[in-house]
Amino acid sequence: MIPLPEIKNELVTLSRSLGIDLFGVADLTPAGGFIVGQGGAALGQYTRAISLGLRLSSPIVDFVWERDNAALLKSYHHHVYQVINQNLDNAALLIAGRLQNSGYEALPVAASLIVDECGLKGVFSHKLAANLSGLGWIGRSCLLVTPEFGPRVRFATVLTNALLPAGAPLDGRCHNCRACVEYCPASAFTGKTFVSAEPREERFDVHKCNRYLAQQKERHGASVCGICVYICPHGRSSK
Repeated sequence: MIPLPEIKNELVTLSRSLGIDLFGVADLTPAGGFIVGQGGAALGQYTRAISLGLRLSSPIVDFVWERDNAALLKSYHHHVYQVINQNLDNAALLIAGRLQNSGYEALPVAASLIVDECGLKGVFSHKLAANLSGLGWIGRSCLLVTPEFGPRVRFATVLTNALLPAGAPLDGRCHNCRACVEYCPASAFTGKTFVSAEPREERFDVHKCNRYLAQQKERHGASVCGICVYICPHGRSSK
């Protein structure tokens, strides 16, 4: 059987050929209870997660500041929720296939798929995998903030039983910054620093955010906000 470090190198090369900007491996053991609670025992059997990140186009992210320009907001929605998600899902599928061909179990998790309509949650947290793999930290906006691109990145995940060499979480670097809290048009963030043992609701009211998105869809035909992505100083241009 091919050694695991060699397989990881092959997966990194494959991901780069597919246009993926960030690649990390997370040890899921510390978060087993959380994973089972969100996605069930079927997901709890996996011990590793491969986190795949794709950078957003900064000029398109900057469109969200034009909050009354329907054309620009629709461009943002198309780029982020259709183009980026599709590319991430394709990459996750191909990387999972490469692991399966090497004799390991692998499950690609869609970049954006809500399975809990009440709690507005997916089957697995991409931010959890990216954080545990060392690609970034969880900011006050509950977004994954990367050193390279800030929160201007989206993720997909491949769950696997292949014990690939894993990274380690980064310490938070938000310090005293509260830009995402103060500029949020829905006032959805409490401003509390991320603590893994606390529920999301301690930091973020997802229903306030969702109601604002519904209002945006009524006004402009696209459920778009993205202010927390735009306003974060990490990854933002100097202008």
